[in-house]
Amino acid sequence: MLDKKSPLPMYYQIEEDIKQKIDSAIYSERETIPSERELSEQYEVSRMTVRQAVTNLVNEGYLYREKGKGTFVAEKKIEQPLQGMTSFTEDMKQRGMNSSSKLLDFTIIPPPADIKRKLSLEEERQVYEIHRIRYADHQPMAVERTFIPVALVPGMQEKDVYGSIYEYIEKNHDYTIHKATQMIEATIADEEQAELLDIVPAAAILHIERTSLLQDGTPFEVVKSSYRADRYKFISEIHRS
Repeated sequence: MLDKKSPLPMYYQIEEDIKQKIDSAIYSERETIPSERELSEQYEVSRMTVRQAVTNLVNEGYLYREKGKGTFVAEKKIEQPLQGMTSFTEDMKQRGMNSSSKLLDFTIIPPPADIKRKLSLEEERQVYEIHRIRYADHQPMAVERTFIPVALVPGMQEKDVYGSIYEYIEKNHDYTIHKATQMIEATIADEEQAELLDIVPAAAILHIERTSLLQDGTPFEVVKSSYRADRYKFISEIHRS
């Protein structure tokens, strides 16, 4: 129960108690929590206090509301460390999750101007354009467009891109993938992205663009990804110099 003598506000204590119940699976993912009336009776506070606590937890991503149905426990976000360089497949495997892909398109094209510049390509060079949905435990997590020089990775076929492209390249072409630069920004989903990710249009997404280099400094890949912001978050460890 709440400590009404504590200097901590009642709504904050309710938030922490609900978080503890989520962490201990008393409130399970995708299950409804008690109504505002039930919570106000349980905590012996006003419904306004309960509403503030629940609204804060919705804004923080612990809960979500469905009109006419109630308030539900959100699924936990997948944490992606910003240190280290892993593929989506490798990252999901480390978390004990099953990764899979749905290939939307696999074509060979002249590179767009920005891709040509980032891959340091000459005019006549072509690239693979690989458009995929990436899944974790059968749930859509990201939509990716990957661009790879054909001359650098000759002979790649559709069957080779359902798993980890990094693993395929290192095993079949004797390359060592070294490092990447990555840009992350918040944006909103357009209608196509929303449909592919099974989210509502204009929902928040994370747009990530990565340019990856081989050991000798050759750029071999540009990836433009759209991640579900409700299921994915990035964490980093920083040090003060």
